[in-house]
Amino acid sequence: MPRVNLLPWREDLRKVRQKNFGLSSVGAALAGAAIVVGTMFYYSARIDQQDKRNLYLDNEIAVLDRQITEIRELEDLKSRLIARMDIIDSLQTKRPEVVHLFDELARAVPDGVHLNKITQTGSRITISGVAQSSTRVSAFMRNIDKSPWLKNPDLNVVQTEQNDETGRTSSFTIVATQTTPKNAEETDT
Repeated sequence: MPRVNLLPWREDLRKVRQKNFGLSSVGAALAGAAIVVGTMFYYSARIDQQDKRNLYLDNEIAVLDRQITEIRELEDLKSRLIARMDIIDSLQTKRPEVVHLFDELARAVPDGVHLNKITQTGSRITISGVAQSSTRVSAFMRNIDKSPWLKNPDLNVVQTEQNDETGRTSSFTIVATQTTPKNAEETDT
């Protein structure tokens, strides 16, 4: 006779399969959670590392900004010093011109002319004085025009006055331009 197994083997097999499926599901869920947590830790570590890099870069940028500020201050100081040096150099080169100017004025002043005031603004020279006559003022202007160091005399004011002690006098104001002869630049240096 054939043997028939009436035991509920299919149900036992189903229970084993359900148990294995449950364990597999729990294992997969745990593995998924572990992967998620691991990924979170990994990216958190990467973010922390990038934050440290950013902080380092921010600190280095601040150092460079301070250095740039110092460089700009040094460049400003350098430009101011160069400007001062240029001024000193121009004063050094113009120093003999004052001597030539006074020498030429002394040569140009004719007898009977007395200078009261000499003012220089840039290359413009204003000469005030008193002469015994207006012809002496004209002679003074001709002498200025002949001078290699003075050019373009212009008579601004002339006033003739009658004085009991000195007689007739002419007060004058002349404006002239100081120049530098080309051959004088070569000999002065």
